[in-house]
Amino acid sequence: MKAVRIDVAIIGAGSAGLVAYRAAKAAGASAILIEGGAYGTTCARVGCMPSKLLIAAAEAAHAAMRTAPFGVHIDGVVRIDGREVMRRVRSERDRLVGLVLDSVWAIPAEDKLTGYASFIDDGLLEVGGHTQVRARSVVIATGSTPVVPTLYRALGNRVVVNDDVFEWGDLPRKVAVVGAGSIGLELGQALAHLGVEVTVIGARGHVGPLTDPAVRDYAEAVFRESFRFEPRAHVEVATLDGDGVRLRFRTDQGEVVEDTFEYVLVTAGRKPNIERLALHNTSLVLDNRGLPEYDRLTLQAGAHPVFIAGDANGILLLLHEATDEGRTAGANAATFPHLVPLIRRASISLLFSDPGIAMVGARHSDLDPSTFVTGEVNFEDQGRSRVMLRNRGLMRVYVDKTSRGFIGAEWIGPAAEHIAHLLAWALQMNLTVDTMLQMPFYHPVVEEGLRTALRSALLALDAA
Repeated sequence: MKAVRIDVAIIGAGSAGLVAYRAAKAAGASAILIEGGAYGTTCARVGCMPSKLLIAAAEAAHAAMRTAPFGVHIDGVVRIDGREVMRRVRSERDRLVGLVLDSVWAIPAEDKLTGYASFIDDGLLEVGGHTQVRARSVVIATGSTPVVPTLYRALGNRVVVNDDVFEWGDLPRKVAVVGAGSIGLELGQALAHLGVEVTVIGARGHVGPLTDPAVRDYAEAVFRESFRFEPRAHVEVATLDGDGVRLRFRTDQGEVVEDTFEYVLVTAGRKPNIERLALHNTSLVLDNRGLPEYDRLTLQAGAHPVFIAGDANGILLLLHEATDEGRTAGANAATFPHLVPLIRRASISLLFSDPGIAMVGARHSDLDPSTFVTGEVNFEDQGRSRVMLRNRGLMRVYVDKTSRGFIGAEWIGPAAEHIAHLLAWALQMNLTVDTMLQMPFYHPVVEEGLRTALRSALLALDAA
């Protein structure tokens, strides 16, 4: 068996792993990148980019079907060619993956190892049964995998996860989506707007990431306009039925529903890829999920020269967070025992639905009601939104009573992805609501709705 000695071994060549490798090299360390699966990152292959390609097609179809209120009439029927839709999704996806692969191929061959890595002891790895790597430090950046509950595992190729959707050659006729998180709602609405009959089944009343009851209830009503939405249901039976799947579920009203679908798309969350690592062979302290206990700022596991970054640590499954963590983990692995903590950016979460959903900063459910006031705007009568007939949405912003600082927001509404960045910047700069209202707001723009919400918060502050 081949033997390698190295300063830093990075397990996983996804978004976090690639950045960790570059950071370790930039710090002057020797480094090796270990990958057992396909190169290309989760985001590019099966995550953010192909899903947005599908959503873009859905937005085009949905817009074409909503021109009549403007006095613009499309003669005939809007025809959606599922094969063409999926062909473009895969083609553009493959192009984007190719750009990532170009950066991988640029890494020297001697700095890459192919095969799954497992720990033999704290600093010794076996890779693919062909190489042993003795590393001074290790970065675990193995990413995550969709969870498929036991109930659905006997459904063969009739049960799919989001990774599988983008390999469809055509759009199906009827799909059940299990899980009402961000992935389930994004894909469920996109498929519905592309003409697929969709039922979305949630279990605990969740509507994406939202925790503010008022915004959550508003969003639930909006999604019910696109597909059958049962956010508080329990699936009792899932069985193969010919070329489809028969589900029996019970709604929160006690109604028992049985229906047959071509596919069941399971979006029940993701789990870190740690099973192959044989962490039991190390002296790392593991939590009840089998993950190493680690510092959320330095990303170090205990006192060991082991660092965990990206989806593998399960904190924030977002590309920009993975790259930030990869950079910190790689640098700290290279300079161990000298460690520099990660400075996290203002938190931002987006759901690319129509209208969009966004959350910035503190969640409503995490706030002490006695410490903040709420500002609100309903987009139904907001000027620019109504002009564009995109006037659906409710925003609530949270402002600290003592400092008058903006601390968070949750909303559904037009231009959510863009307004979210303005608010994330305001949060990271520790702006007060007074300062934010001194900023320019052009007329007429959707952002004037944000100004309305901030003014509402200011009135609530003055009344507190």
